[in-house]
Amino acid sequence: MVDTKREIERKYELPTPPEAGGSGSEPRGRSLLPDLTKVPAVSAVTVRGVTELDAVYYDTPDLRLIADTLTLRRRTGGDDAGWHLKFPVGDGVRDELQAPLSDTLPDELASLVRSRVRGAELAPVVRLRTSRDISLLVDEAGRTLAEVAVDTVRAERLSAGGGSADWTEVEVELADDGDPALLDAVAKVFRKAGVRPASAKSKLARALADTAPLDTAPAGTAPRGKADRRPGRPARATVRTPVTAGDHVLAYLREQADAIISYDPAVRRDLPDSVHQLRVATRRMRSAFRTYKKVLDRDATRPIGAELKWLAGELGVDRDQEVLAERLIERVDAHDTTLLLGPVHARLQIWDAEGRTDARAKTLGVLDSARYLRLLDSVEALLADPPLLANRAERKPVKVLPRAIVKDYERLAGRVEHALALTPGEERDLALHDARKAAKRARYAADAAEPALGKPAKRFSKRMKAVQSVLGDHQDSVVARDALRDLAIQAHTAGESAFTWGLLYGEEEARAADRERELPRIWRKSAKRKLRTALTN
Repeated sequence: MVDTKREIERKYELPTPPEAGGSGSEPRGRSLLPDLTKVPAVSAVTVRGVTELDAVYYDTPDLRLIADTLTLRRRTGGDDAGWHLKFPVGDGVRDELQAPLSDTLPDELASLVRSRVRGAELAPVVRLRTSRDISLLVDEAGRTLAEVAVDTVRAERLSAGGGSADWTEVEVELADDGDPALLDAVAKVFRKAGVRPASAKSKLARALADTAPLDTAPAGTAPRGKADRRPGRPARATVRTPVTAGDHVLAYLREQADAIISYDPAVRRDLPDSVHQLRVATRRMRSAFRTYKKVLDRDATRPIGAELKWLAGELGVDRDQEVLAERLIERVDAHDTTLLLGPVHARLQIWDAEGRTDARAKTLGVLDSARYLRLLDSVEALLADPPLLANRAERKPVKVLPRAIVKDYERLAGRVEHALALTPGEERDLALHDARKAAKRARYAADAAEPALGKPAKRFSKRMKAVQSVLGDHQDSVVARDALRDLAIQAHTAGESAFTWGLLYGEEEARAADRERELPRIWRKSAKRKLRTALTN
């Protein structure tokens, strides 16, 4: 069983007390702290005493986790002994996932680092032994506002040639449901007392820096301009400031690769919108391969693109269920109860629960598959040694990227005109769906070029998004009508009234017709020539 805790804290540096030098020495750093009752809302400081902590941190030999500011440890001592995995959320904010103490890494945590680790071994890299002197900041009512921990740390590098280091630091962690403004107030008191913020973001980061062998680079970095080609090595280690068309395309692809890896554990944790964001990243990467085929060799990108299409399709089951359920629930909730005949809410909830259970199981199975992990390896191998086509990749972005965008636009224009020429019905629905996919590709093309082309690309993307939105709502209505028909059949078979499902079906038909009438106006605004000519100015 994994528990999740939101950790909001700030770290400060203190001089190492003379007595410190190894585990077992009681920290004396508390005497160096200012009077924290001067912090507004703090009525008293309650001393809890000293706790001895012993933590071993795990990572791959090339430190993939710390490269992404993740920490994985097995800790004994204290009231939360066990395995801890920390994900960054924001500055000074992390989600800590905790699993019970065991000899081996629990499967629940192992799966959350799989997109980064893949086939590499997780091994001990650093041991931290900490004497933690804990105090609580409490208000007049005796409620805990924050915990202040003075940590005297002994770090030991567990790899050959590594050393050891000692330091003292202070952690101020906000209590659950605490006001972040309290941390600002504490920081002000510390600043006046000359207590500096910690230079390292975590104990592990400092330990790796202070105990590294002299002939190694800082943890999680690589020499500028050189790529470590071992599978799984973070691709961004090779990034340089984009100059050429190829640079900009690669920078965009690296963003999508990072997004895929980052959203993988979010999907496993079932975080809101995570499936959608993971699917978008796969589609953006595949789209860029196709759009910028004059920059990257399609013979090299085509096999990866095919696998990205597979992944997006598998993720679509989960995402489509989520979108459809939200749409139907919103439609039902918009009606007066007099029009909800029969157990409408109950049937909808059962249908949604069954659909999501099946979809989530399918998604997790995909993320645990060898095929998916091979895809991640293939993407990083390609980015480490990109198949750039010199005749276009080495040219200025303004000479290459606009042409690719305009070509995608022309593809979209043909599909929109074809769809509008058809009479309403199934054939037109399919044509409008094809146009939607083309609009998305044109939008993604402009998004990739925005860092190089600036506002013209941003404006073009905005107009393509407008086309995509109206076509997307139309397609969602098509899918919703299929689901409503199935729900009506289920209700009728169970002896329930199908009136409400028929009502919703009719409303979706009307909504789709509205979108079809709206499309010509949206398209005229988006098809203006000046939007395309501005890309090259």
